[in-house]
Amino acid sequence: LIAFVVSSAAVGFAPNAELVVVARLAQGAAAGFLTPQSSGLIQQMFSGAERGKAFGYFGLTVSLASATGPLLGGTIIGLAGEENGWRLLFLVNVPIGLVALVAIAMLVPGRDPDAKNERIDVVGAVLLGLSVLCLLYPLVSVESGARLPLLLLVGVPLFGWAFGAWEHRLRQHGHAPLLDVELLRTLPGYSSGLLIGALYFTGFTGVFLTASVWLQDSRDVSALHAGLLLTPFAAGSAISSPVAGRFVSTVGRPLTVVAIASMMTAVALAAAVGPGQSTPALWWAFAPFLFVAGLGGGAVVSPNITLTLAEVPPRMGGAAGGALQTGQRIGSSLGAALLMTVYQLVSASHGGDAGFRAALATALAVLGLALAAAVAAWRQAR
Repeated sequence: LIAFVVSSAAVGFAPNAELVVVARLAQGAAAGFLTPQSSGLIQQMFSGAERGKAFGYFGLTVSLASATGPLLGGTIIGLAGEENGWRLLFLVNVPIGLVALVAIAMLVPGRDPDAKNERIDVVGAVLLGLSVLCLLYPLVSVESGARLPLLLLVGVPLFGWAFGAWEHRLRQHGHAPLLDVELLRTLPGYSSGLLIGALYFTGFTGVFLTASVWLQDSRDVSALHAGLLLTPFAAGSAISSPVAGRFVSTVGRPLTVVAIASMMTAVALAAAVGPGQSTPALWWAFAPFLFVAGLGGGAVVSPNITLTLAEVPPRMGGAAGGALQTGQRIGSSLGAALLMTVYQLVSASHGGDAGFRAALATALAVLGLALAAAVAAWRQAR
């Protein structure tokens, strides 16, 4: 968290674009270390139905943050202007981070003195990062017409295989791997949950970025206006997350199946009705569908985490939860790159509305894969 706060301040005070990129890389690395710890702590500190409730409240917190983030960002840019407002978007992390540091010192339990000291799997992290880079960079480069970066796709299976072999070797030597491949083999619910989470985040998280760009570029609305139009999703998710957390232990995997299907229906309606309407009409032709999608989304993330980690031994909960969060972050990055590439390519020749509709159709295709994986996991658990 300290690294995240410092790198956020570095972005805000960066004098040129090069330092912004470097600081953002540091900020992303810090966030990568930070975010998986939430699910790992919940996995280790709670069990049974209480764990489902804890993940439900975790989903509520994420939803509230998702709702206030765009509004706060739009308000800051509106008050400070575009020239300096973007700097304040990063500097605001500093006071928030300082409050969080105090909360961690007061609420998070200390390290178990009897716990085994494990070294960080740096090699595994590098190999996984290289495999993701070989997939992400060509995907982003297609938008500009570059073809040479497509050769990097060859590195995806190569680095992926090297990552799996290295993780297996670490486990054989008694060290803690970044991803315990043995869990994937012995716990089908864990491997299917990883797949569902990664596909869901690939399919939907990019929608927010694409929708924001569509609203501000094609519809020429302010950042605050765009944030208000996107808020209904977070509101719906905030309502359903704690409710789903209470019932996931009794309902099980069918909950995520119904939730993903509901979300897909809402996204399909948003794609069919929203683009093409006048900007004022988006309050009834787009925002309500986002609210319904949020109700579905809130019943996907936290229940899937609960179900995925249900059979994982408590001693492996931190690593297993971290791997799950890592898959979700990779999915978010892939989804953002994929949907923005589709949006830019289509909108360049057919306009922004057509580009956004194509991006939503792409999101639906990926969400369909997540739905198929959830149905398969449901049948496997019966």
